[in-house]
Amino acid sequence: MKEITQQLFTLQDLQYRDFHAGLMPDIDKQNIIGVRMPDIRKLAKQIAGEAYIDDFLSALPHRYYEENNLHAVLLSLKYKDIDALLGQIELFLPYVDNWATCDMMSPKGFKKDLDKVYGHICRWLQSNQTYTVRFAIVTLMGFYLNDAFSEEMPQKVASVSSEEYYVKMAVAWYFSTALAKQYDAVLPYIERQRLDTWTHNKAIQKAIESRRITPERKEYLKSLKVKS
Repeated sequence: MKEITQQLFTLQDLQYRDFHAGLMPDIDKQNIIGVRMPDIRKLAKQIAGEAYIDDFLSALPHRYYEENNLHAVLLSLKYKDIDALLGQIELFLPYVDNWATCDMMSPKGFKKDLDKVYGHICRWLQSNQTYTVRFAIVTLMGFYLNDAFSEEMPQKVASVSSEEYYVKMAVAWYFSTALAKQYDAVLPYIERQRLDTWTHNKAIQKAIESRRITPERKEYLKSLKVKS
């Protein structure tokens, strides 16, 4: 474990640490080393085959933010079997404590069995842990807005009840992206104001900023904003 931490510290960029710490006010700056993601991904590829990686992955919770990011990358590299991958993610999710680590987890292995992953997503959406719920929403956005889309999915996202900022932002992000990819299916959620006012307006704002939505649709979405 010490060897991995030492390797991360050799990649430290203090100026980057100071900048990145400002983006994550919930994380103690003392727990941020300051390593850029390309360097973490490169390190993960270098050590993924080492025998001690199993010990690292089981040594939870990690102290440093970058250790969590390295953990997330290693899961995607190491576990090709969908059941093993999902099992490891289930173990890791309770220790994910920030939006950046949460959002970077997008294992390509999920594509092997999206139906099985969806079963886990439905449970994650009901969690009382902020980043488990956010991960479920971000995963729906990343893997289930094209051929795997089902009309029950936006219904499940709209039903998430949380006052947590990072959950509400994820819901808004999901609907803004869904408006770009599944416009007809999700527009009624905006027209009928199925989301709370803040999330509703944020989803419209992010949709209007998207290059994937036509000017005509953007103008209509603007008309659906709710005065707070």
